[in-house]
Amino acid sequence: MIVKKLFFQNLIFCIIRIDNCLFHATLDDIDPEKIKDFIRKSRIKRNSKLSENMSPKQLLTHLDLLDSQGRVTNAAILLFGKKPQRFFISSEVKCIQFYGNNMVKPVPVYHVYRGDLFELIEQAVSFVMSRIDIWVGSRDTGSSVDTKYELPIQAVTEAIVNAIAHRDYTSNGSVQVMLFRNRLEIWNPGTLPQSLSIEKLYLPHNSIPHNPLIANPLYLSGDIERVGTGISDMIEKCVEMGLKKPGFTQDSNFSTILWRSEKGDSVTDSDQDNEMNINSGNCDGVIDSVIDSVIDGVIDSNYDIKTLAFAVTPKSRKEIMDLLGLVMHTKNHERHIVPLVAKGLLAMTIPDKPNSKYQKYVTTEKGKKLLN
Repeated sequence: MIVKKLFFQNLIFCIIRIDNCLFHATLDDIDPEKIKDFIRKSRIKRNSKLSENMSPKQLLTHLDLLDSQGRVTNAAILLFGKKPQRFFISSEVKCIQFYGNNMVKPVPVYHVYRGDLFELIEQAVSFVMSRIDIWVGSRDTGSSVDTKYELPIQAVTEAIVNAIAHRDYTSNGSVQVMLFRNRLEIWNPGTLPQSLSIEKLYLPHNSIPHNPLIANPLYLSGDIERVGTGISDMIEKCVEMGLKKPGFTQDSNFSTILWRSEKGDSVTDSDQDNEMNINSGNCDGVIDSVIDSVIDGVIDSNYDIKTLAFAVTPKSRKEIMDLLGLVMHTKNHERHIVPLVAKGLLAMTIPDKPNSKYQKYVTTEKGKKLLN
């Protein structure tokens, strides 16, 4: 019985891989809220003319995500599906952190993220940025606190987006994001187009998306560029921070390597002696309380630090989401704002009307002490 069940599961998966449409997927498998979030984001990021009143069917038709017979395409499920992994098990992203420079156990952190492509990008980027070093400046020049990450967030995002957008979705393999002591390495089951080589990636080149039906929505959401400048920008951002040029390899998988700072000091200016490295612990005195708070779980990620520093003056939910580069989605609100309010680090300006459209959030005295 088990053998028969596995046989039919594999048969269904093979059908999905061969055809461009999921014959058993319908518009009921598309999440209307995700459609609304995408339209709002595209209007902000690309000034698109997409109407906020478009139905899921209208948007999918506009994006060529329905075929001539009105059937839902694979790309539509991956981008806007309620449960994409129900149809594409391997579309998950595996994020792993290692203690050293090699894949050696024990593994301190291992997460498998599931969701649509936009959620996978956000979760994977958050995984990396919350586990690398961050330098926090003082308030000598103003009320806000400057933060600098060990790796440029633009480069991290570009590498992860490329892996998710251009991977081979007919493969049983998954995207893997691996954080080593000396590097960030991102694998995806895919290959470069025949017209591109590793050497050409370092030169100006055209954008040749492996999955054009996926690339276009990711462009409209602001996650990727069409002109092929993404890798050049990634290299430039790393070099500007004094890091080695990113590396690329192609064998059974395509991989991107972002090299971390060897000494942990190349991303700071030499005259900024008052900056502190939170994750590596190069600080003393009152800053130890911040480290203790991070360890004790008061602050869960660098996104929390950015939010608290930003909300020293009252900020709306949208302003905070824009700062973090996230869409206005209930999940993002619950992940990045609600915990800070619950811990007494953020406060609502209209506490008796939590759902008011005029609601803003401000860092409490407790939150300020953690940043001060």
